[in-house]
Amino acid sequence: ARHGAATMDTLVSIGTLAALGWSLWALFFGHAGMPGMRHGFDFSVSRAGGSSSIYLEAAAGVTTFILAGRYLEAKSKRKAGAALRALLELGAKDVSVLRDGRGMRIPVADLAVGDLFVVRPGEKIATDGTVVEGGSAVDASMLTGESVPVDVTAGDAVTGATVNVSGRLVVRATRVGADTQLSRMAKLVEDAQNGKAAVQRLADRISGIFVPVVLLIALATLLTWLLTTGDATAAFTAAVAVLIIACPCALGLATPTALMVGTGRGAQLGILIKGPEVLESTRRVDTVVLDKTGTVTTGRMALHEVITAPGVTEQELLRLAGALEHASEHPIAQAIADGAAARTGALPVPESFENIAGLGVQGVVDGHAVLVGREKLLAEWVIELPAELAAAKATAESEGRTAVAVAWDGQARGVLTVADAVKDTSAAAVAELRRLGLAPVLLTGDNKAVAEAVAREVGIDEVIAEVLPQDKVDVVKRLQAEGRSVAMVGDGVNDAAALATADLGLAMGTGTDAAIEAGDLTLVRGDLLAAADAIRLSRRTLGTIKGNLFWAFGYNIAALPLAAAGMLNPMIAGAAMAFSSVFVVTNSLRLRRFT
Repeated sequence: ARHGAATMDTLVSIGTLAALGWSLWALFFGHAGMPGMRHGFDFSVSRAGGSSSIYLEAAAGVTTFILAGRYLEAKSKRKAGAALRALLELGAKDVSVLRDGRGMRIPVADLAVGDLFVVRPGEKIATDGTVVEGGSAVDASMLTGESVPVDVTAGDAVTGATVNVSGRLVVRATRVGADTQLSRMAKLVEDAQNGKAAVQRLADRISGIFVPVVLLIALATLLTWLLTTGDATAAFTAAVAVLIIACPCALGLATPTALMVGTGRGAQLGILIKGPEVLESTRRVDTVVLDKTGTVTTGRMALHEVITAPGVTEQELLRLAGALEHASEHPIAQAIADGAAARTGALPVPESFENIAGLGVQGVVDGHAVLVGREKLLAEWVIELPAELAAAKATAESEGRTAVAVAWDGQARGVLTVADAVKDTSAAAVAELRRLGLAPVLLTGDNKAVAEAVAREVGIDEVIAEVLPQDKVDVVKRLQAEGRSVAMVGDGVNDAAALATADLGLAMGTGTDAAIEAGDLTLVRGDLLAAADAIRLSRRTLGTIKGNLFWAFGYNIAALPLAAAGMLNPMIAGAAMAFSSVFVVTNSLRLRRFT
């Protein structure tokens, strides 16, 4: 009343207070409290004296339903700050610092700008810095979306929370604490979550119209009775009856029952819905932004093509190259080794092996001197790629794949291409999203050639590539500024802020905790087809909630004329409330059949 706004709470408060107040009056000052007094079980529509009618069960029932609904709703909502905690958990906890030529482990919080620290293979890089010694491949996909590990040597910049895959690195810290890229991304997520306005409750919007109308009807009823009969008791009885019947028990059940059944069915299908406000967003979205790495693609490098020189068999090329790469820790080498083992069976053990940082590997396999790596490695052994292999390599690289040259015994023997493999269901999922009226957009930190090759494969026309993590938020905001309602599907830390900014965030359950916490819906299966299922289920659940609200109000509105005419038999009032509640629950249970 102080804010001049009417919500569902206004309606519930007025209705329950009216029911309680009238019941107390009837008990202590009317006939309801007389010894031997009974409620007559009569469904006839007849004018009844209000002094013998009590509605205590309506007041208690409505309050119980509403509070139970709020409790269930509160349980389903996200935990404040969980996304930030998940983001900050990603960083390393301690670090090996070089002090006076000796290594000592200290908490990352004690690291200062200018400190030298050691990062061993498999460890997370403690903070943003510059490599001063060593060479390695760094997996930055979690932060940047780049599917191919980045080779770093002395002088290259590295980012905190990325993973050192192969070699030992000595890094000089350049940014610590709140200045690091990870901390700045956490701030982006926080700002996005704080700025994301909660969708106003549907029931409140309806109540905003319904409550003033009911109050006017109750006032009109009071005045009409006073003017026509002059009987104050009958006038107050009719006016309070209007307020009591207008308080819909089922309103407290309408949202939570549909949400419970909808979220329960979603959980069975691998879809977790975080709250009722999420459902309203699914109705309006018209654009779906898809992160590439880990969402449309698997996020893992895999052997793609095997191109052989004349006279060389695919089996032979894979066997020798795979054996040598199997001894390397580099992610591209592992992809080749896994692909070779899958196609040829057990691989031989190299007789000698040497890793040449930034170029590739060399060694002896089955008596052959084998080289696998960049074209520059072959050039150091005065080996040239023949024209057909050079053309195949150039074509693969123009399409965004990584090409690796293979030579043995002084001759180039073939080219192997490696790429982030597209998930089997991605093309079907994009087609299904289009059928739901959504325009797909591919968004990635990866290079343009890779992104466009993936987009062609799955049927996406709009591609936004080479986007830094902090710029993903700007892309989502730009699309929203164009009047689009944006859904975002992602799985990485680099997607967390964009997921929180989007009108609807769908996080892959196979992704990072930060992404899952920042999203509105979680797709447990890690399958893009689940995104289409999630939007369909959410829209169906929202439709059920709307149907529930219609009937929750409908039964009560139908009984309003009886109340205004002074003919509201307590049995009819009770039946209207009971039937509306039963209908709402039954209607919600239909969601169990969603497929």
